[in-house]
Amino acid sequence: MKQIDLRSDTVTRPTQKMLEAMMAAPVGDDVYGEDPTVNQLEQTAAEMTGMADALFCASGTQTNLVALLSHCQRGEEYIVGQTAHTYKYEAGGGAVLGSIQPQPLDFADDGTLDLATVERFIKPDDFHFARTRLFCLENTQAGKVLPMAYLRQARSLADRHGLGFHLDGARVFNAAVKLKIDVKEITTLFDSVSCCLSKGLGTPVGSVLCGSKNFIARARRWRKMVGGGMRQAGILAAAGLYALSHNIDRLADDHANAARLAEGLSSIDAIHVDEKTLQTNMVLADIDADMQALVKHLADRDIRISLGSPVRLVTHLDIDAADINRAVAGFRSFF
Repeated sequence: MKQIDLRSDTVTRPTQKMLEAMMAAPVGDDVYGEDPTVNQLEQTAAEMTGMADALFCASGTQTNLVALLSHCQRGEEYIVGQTAHTYKYEAGGGAVLGSIQPQPLDFADDGTLDLATVERFIKPDDFHFARTRLFCLENTQAGKVLPMAYLRQARSLADRHGLGFHLDGARVFNAAVKLKIDVKEITTLFDSVSCCLSKGLGTPVGSVLCGSKNFIARARRWRKMVGGGMRQAGILAAAGLYALSHNIDRLADDHANAARLAEGLSSIDAIHVDEKTLQTNMVLADIDADMQALVKHLADRDIRISLGSPVRLVTHLDIDAADINRAVAGFRSFF
C-alpha cells in the first residue's frame, strides 16, 4: 500500500522526469563558477524573483544563515518572529557563527509581526545596545500568507530606519499561487529572499538566496566558509530548474487537497481544525486523543503524521485526492 506522509512537504521524492533532467545535466566545478547548470539555476531564480543575482545552497537553513551573516556584523541584531525558522529552527546559527543577536517578537495570529512593536524594539544609536541591522519576515508563516499591503508597510518601516529586509520565503511560491500574483510582486519588496526548492517544489536538495550583486558576492564568501561549496552541483541544480519550470502552478493542487483534508477531519467530533490558518498546504488541528496511540494507529495503515499540539498536516505533490480520502478514513477509524 502507498505510504501517505503528512509530516511535511520536505518528504517528497523526485519524479522520473526530474531524475532524467538530473542525469542529463551538464556539470562543472561550481566553486570555480564553472557549473553551467548551477549558473543557469541562479540566473533563472534571480530573474523570477526580480533580483540581480542568486546563490544556490544546500538548504534553506544555509541560505538563511549566509543571509544573516551577509547583512549583519558581530554585535549587531536582527528582529524576527518568536517561532520563525530563522530564529527557532536553525540551531542558533546566526548567534553561534556570526555573533548576531536575535530580537524575537511574537507573531500575530495572521503570521505578521506588529509593525508598531517592531519599531519599538529597534534599538537607539547607543553603545549600550546591539545595533539593529535587519528585519526578517517569513512567507508563508505556518501556512499563512502575509498580505501585500502589510509587506509594503513593512518595507517602508525598514527604509525609514535603514534596516536590511530579509524574507525567509521557503514557501513563497505557495504564497504567490494563493494570491494569484507573480512571485516577484512579493520578493522585490525585500533586499534578500531565501527560496526553498525542496519543499513544495519537490526537489531532493537545495535552496536559492536572491539579492543584489554585492549582497550575493558577500553571501558566496560566507557559503564557502560554512562548507557550502558543492563542486559538480549541477546534478542537484537541474532538479531545481525542473521544479521552477513545472512545479509552481501545481501548488494549487496541494492547497485544494489541504482544504479537502480539513473538511474531512472537521466531520470528526474529536478533531478541531483551525479554519483561519487554512490558506495554503497546511492544516493545523487540535485532536482530543491519546496522540501516541493515534500516530501508531495511522502508521499501521501507512499514514504518517507528527506528534504536536496542534498537529500540523502538510500536503504536497506525492499526495492526491484519493490519498486524502484514505487519510480521513484512517483518522475516522481510530475514533
